[in-house]
Amino acid sequence: MDSSDWWRSALVYEIYPRSFQDTDGDGIGDLAGVISRLDYLEWLGVDAIWLAPIYCSPLADFGYDVSDYTSIAPEIGTEQQFDELVEDAHGRGMRILLDLVVSHTSIEHPWFRQHPDYYVWSDDGPANNWIASFGGPAWSKDESSGKWYLHSFFAEQPDLNWRNPEVREQIGEVIRHWLGRGIDGFRVDAADRLMKDIDLSDDPVGGPPFPLPLPAEASGLQLVHSRNDPEITVALSALRKAAGEAPMFGEVYLPGSELGPYVEAFDAVFSFDLLHAEWDAAALAEVLERLSQTSGIAWVASNHDFSRAASRWGKQAVAAAALLLLTLPGAAFVYQGEEIGMSDGPEASPPLDRWGRDAFRNPMHWEAAAAGGFTTGDPWLPIADPGGASVAEQ
Repeated sequence: MDSSDWWRSALVYEIYPRSFQDTDGDGIGDLAGVISRLDYLEWLGVDAIWLAPIYCSPLADFGYDVSDYTSIAPEIGTEQQFDELVEDAHGRGMRILLDLVVSHTSIEHPWFRQHPDYYVWSDDGPANNWIASFGGPAWSKDESSGKWYLHSFFAEQPDLNWRNPEVREQIGEVIRHWLGRGIDGFRVDAADRLMKDIDLSDDPVGGPPFPLPLPAEASGLQLVHSRNDPEITVALSALRKAAGEAPMFGEVYLPGSELGPYVEAFDAVFSFDLLHAEWDAAALAEVLERLSQTSGIAWVASNHDFSRAASRWGKQAVAAAALLLLTLPGAAFVYQGEEIGMSDGPEASPPLDRWGRDAFRNPMHWEAAAAGGFTTGDPWLPIADPGGASVAEQ
């Protein structure tokens, strides 16, 4: 565990803990399950594990609405199990990355009531025409105060005000806490949303279309004030200072041509141009040629928010997509189950995720059994295809 630039050519394996391996029969994956599968991950050749949020959460966005940044959700595991996971992974030469969800908190985080100045407010109705990433207006009324708060995602996820230096200090404390617990770096969620336009100006109507998929309501807007503010470096510098030499990988939902400030602050930035490209030689070549002009790209073909490669590009493309991902220069991030060609599965009935992402988060297929070897109980999401691709079969 010595080289400080280990991440430059790393294979990072994303684990969505609720869907990886359940060990206590409650149908929800847990840290003990991750520990139980470290032999597999070591055999697979994983350099690092990225854990999707393990923090306490009321689950309006299944972990991405954090109510306590320094405590582990009891259904996911214990503090002792976390320490065991870090120690065991390090003993095998694997690093641990945590998801740093700091563009917003849960509305149930104590800060929302105790420190309202940590958030972005409007006194008299929505301040502008911004659209939330999950559709609908990005403003909701707080009945307690009568004011309106900004939320770039669900209404249960109020946006933090990164212009407030106290917010930057509090998040710095969170970063230092987990580094002190032995983790090796962070994936930074929704990094382009950290800093908002100081005047909360409307996003202009018209202009060239945004080059990545958006909710229908946002398709006619130029997203120049609701994200990617020119002063984003204030937030990015604060993150970099708190993390020190620990690597940070930024989730930045922007085209490659706009990643410059993020590449300077983060060690690498995810490329959504590749993930959303058509499975066509000319289309892929155009994306790769364009991205070759940007250093610091972290390559990804799917994750917990988007359709799996087998469903999006077709099962016939899975092997070639893996070959492409793993031979591009830089870090490659592989979502659990992609290594066996898992497809999207059915949603829960009724659906659990309001944005339709149940199908991308179905439990891991360990064996061709009714529950896929994931649990001895009832899985929290349906098993995608118990008789299909599985680790045991392959």
